Amino acid sequence: MEEKTAVGLAVLWVTQDKEVARSMVFMYTRNSKLKGWWGQVRLIVWGPSANLLANDVELQAELEGLKSAGVELLACKACTDRYGVSDKLTELGIEVLYMGAPLTGMLKEGWATLSV
Repeated sequence: MEEKTAVGLAVLWVTQDKEVARSMVFMYTRNSKLKGWWGQVRLIVWGPSANLLANDVELQAELEGLKSAGVELLACKACTDRYGVSDKLTELGIEVLYMGAPLTGMLKEGWATLSV
């Protein structure tokens, strides 16, 4: 049986736990891209993580490493609007958009997903 390779990796960051963000989400997405574990790597900021990121300067500083590595940064607009942080995340270089259809497309295209 032929092994199917995923199109890319989509990491859904949904927790407001800062240590999970630093020790898993940011570390794994950055290394996944830098070490070539996945061709395309997308970090999707969703739910409470949007509020955490908008208000935490240490995490904001760590975004630069993700961007430099080539990780694509996306955020759910419905969530960012709910927390009133859409403009802030856009200023940080994150593409803010309604994510229901794009995420569904990634799933249908065979993207590997990890939710944290």
